[in-house]
Amino acid sequence: MRFTRKRFCSFLVFVYGLFSLYAAYSVFFKPSHISRVHRVVNKKEGEGRAPLSPLYLDTGEWNPWEEDGKNTKDLLAEKRDKKLKSLLKQESQRQAADLSVQIWGKAAIGLYLWQHLLGGSLEPSDANAQWREGKLRSGKTDLSFITGPAVVPGYFSAEAENVVLVLNGREEAKISFASQWLYYTQTLVENHKLQHVAAVLLGNEQCENNWIRPYLKKHGGFLDLLFVVYDSTWINEDDVFQWPLGVATYRNFPVVEPSWTMVHDSRRYLCNFLGTVYDNSSRESLVNVIKKAGLEHLCWISPREQWQPQETNESYKSYHDALLQSDLTLSPVGINTECYRIYEACSYGSVPVVEDVMTPGSCGNSSLYSNAPLQLLKSTGAPFIFIKSWKELPDVLEVEQNMSLLEKVQRRKKLLEWYRQFKMRMKQTFVQALEKAFQGTD
Repeated sequence: MRFTRKRFCSFLVFVYGLFSLYAAYSVFFKPSHISRVHRVVNKKEGEGRAPLSPLYLDTGEWNPWEEDGKNTKDLLAEKRDKKLKSLLKQESQRQAADLSVQIWGKAAIGLYLWQHLLGGSLEPSDANAQWREGKLRSGKTDLSFITGPAVVPGYFSAEAENVVLVLNGREEAKISFASQWLYYTQTLVENHKLQHVAAVLLGNEQCENNWIRPYLKKHGGFLDLLFVVYDSTWINEDDVFQWPLGVATYRNFPVVEPSWTMVHDSRRYLCNFLGTVYDNSSRESLVNVIKKAGLEHLCWISPREQWQPQETNESYKSYHDALLQSDLTLSPVGINTECYRIYEACSYGSVPVVEDVMTPGSCGNSSLYSNAPLQLLKSTGAPFIFIKSWKELPDVLEVEQNMSLLEKVQRRKKLLEWYRQFKMRMKQTFVQALEKAFQGTD
């Protein structure tokens, strides 16, 4: 009997040993996996988020261009990569910068440069604050930004020996204000308080910018670089670069983050146009074509007779809803072909239908580009629909009606990805041009 108990106890010890070995194998060697239940739960949780908020899967940022169903191994590798990049970024920021540049934002396009292209933030966040500032590092270049009514010539100290002026030269009153800043900056250069200066200029819509030419170094002035909006014939990508108009930051157009619903949901309207319609204008022709073809029920059309410089809460919401709920955004020419609406439509994944017509004035092809108007956007492969006349619109909308949701989703992804890459490219162009001109580096 005693012998039997001994054998029984030995058998239990043997079984326990096997179980322990299996448990150790399961914990340390068996590959992990995500069950279908977990995948479904995660996906449903993502679909319930707000339209304009970025979605997140675990701690990794959601990306509308990636496919669902990453396994745990991929996610862990992604986390390790992000952590390594974060550590490398922190380490680079501890190192001394090769170049420090301060940006003086005295035009609304400065906010597009700082917040939308460079990805910077501002403190305080209140857009009506008298003084706002921010800092960031791009490679080995430190960039700082100041803006607001309290930024007045002679009443603040420059924090760097290199400065970028952001100015508005659209009309005579703006040119007078911009000239005061250029004169003040020239004084600082002559007194050796500044070494290098560049300017970002919201140019005249007819590209009549001769007033700033004497300030360029090659014409005896002190500006190393000029980044100018609209299709100026001066563009050479040496000391004069074409710059995008961007969104209407003066109307508080925000940085829009893509969401699941923005990319994948069906949209109620084929197209939209909300704007001022002038007599005998291209915009009037657009509205007439839509009415004549009986397309009002397919598009969100809301013309107004008088331009409004500021939005009301109602008009702000209507405009953003129209962009979000339309597959296409109609962009007729105004005084210039380039307008805020083009970039704002891209922000919401609504494909711009652009009237590809040159407007009167001095804009046109440069020695470097021969595809004006919108040569900057065309040269970067903008996935827009370009037309020469609004009489082509009924055919465009017929094609839209025959497109599947899947085809439209793929097109939105392409547009949103292009716009993301475009902003990155403009950031790189800006920083590299400063480094080359201010340091003499390529």
